[in-house]
Amino acid sequence: MKNSYISYIACAALCSVVMTACHKKEKPHTMTVPEISVATPVIDSVVLYKTYPGTLSAMSSAKVMARVNGILEKKHFQSGSYVRAGQPLYTIESSHYRDLVQQAEATLSSARSQYDYASRQYAAMKKALESDAVSQMDVAQAKNSMENAEASIKSAEAALNSARINLGYCTVTAPADGWVSDGVYSVGNYVNGEAAPVEVTTIVNNSKFNVLFHIEDSQYENMIRSNGGASGPLYRAMPVHFSEELPHTYTADLYYQSPSIDPSSGTLLLKGELKNIENELKDGMYVTVSLPYGVNPRAVLINDASIGTDQLGKYVYLVNDSNRVVLQHIEVGDVYRDTLRIVNNGIEPGQRYVTKALLSVRSGMEVKPVLEK
Repeated sequence: MKNSYISYIACAALCSVVMTACHKKEKPHTMTVPEISVATPVIDSVVLYKTYPGTLSAMSSAKVMARVNGILEKKHFQSGSYVRAGQPLYTIESSHYRDLVQQAEATLSSARSQYDYASRQYAAMKKALESDAVSQMDVAQAKNSMENAEASIKSAEAALNSARINLGYCTVTAPADGWVSDGVYSVGNYVNGEAAPVEVTTIVNNSKFNVLFHIEDSQYENMIRSNGGASGPLYRAMPVHFSEELPHTYTADLYYQSPSIDPSSGTLLLKGELKNIENELKDGMYVTVSLPYGVNPRAVLINDASIGTDQLGKYVYLVNDSNRVVLQHIEVGDVYRDTLRIVNNGIEPGQRYVTKALLSVRSGMEVKPVLEK
């Protein structure tokens, strides 16, 4: 009887627990829709550019040549320094050329003495002819001797001038202002520049550069149409970029086009002029030139930072009318005003695109879009 009573109590307790569990309601689980910053494309008139690789070439450079023979005795500059036109750069041993100057001076002095004698002799012969003391032949011979002596003076003067020029070449000077490169020869080396001038260093003026690049013949036709045949630079202020960002920005004025198209490549050589700011640029640097070729009066522009890249190319996340995220691949153009990117295809005016937190959204995700101002 006692066991039955205990069993009854246990059963009643169990039923009470079960009834309580059955009547307890489960708390509903709610999901929070994240807020995502979105924007709509900017519509603006923009100049369209096409980029081309190019190089910088100094507009002014000169090879410094040794024109005499001898040992380089002195170097008067520091490699890489700025020099002025006429500044001494090297001294070549000059003893041989000093001797040649002295010999030429002596020859000239002798020629002048001979002329003085010949001219006096001729004057005397002419006077003697008046009294028939000499013949016409004697006078003619005296005149001929005087003329030969006069010619000898001219020859000696030319030789002396040449000797002095060669002596002057023993001091090698800068032919122009600019930055001088390292010397080809060091002090103590022998140069043989008399037979053919020998290059000893180079001077480059970096104040201005030519920007050299090639375009397709079809692009040349577009360029001519857009320019309208105006005189002067074909284009002004073309953006020029470098592989690494520099402290200053650079533009070039396009002023030269080759008179013919290269048939082997179908391209045309163009040159632009660029000023070197604070001597940042060097001869031979690689550049990228942005050549304008047209205007899009209603270009679609979005934030460049909002664009992602996958195996299929560039994409953005759009937010549709149901506030769902949609991955959309796009075709892009050039950067505009540093932060915007031209979109040629894939997004329409008025569509909303995700501007931030690109890694936290996925296609099909429901979001609460917050329009950026």
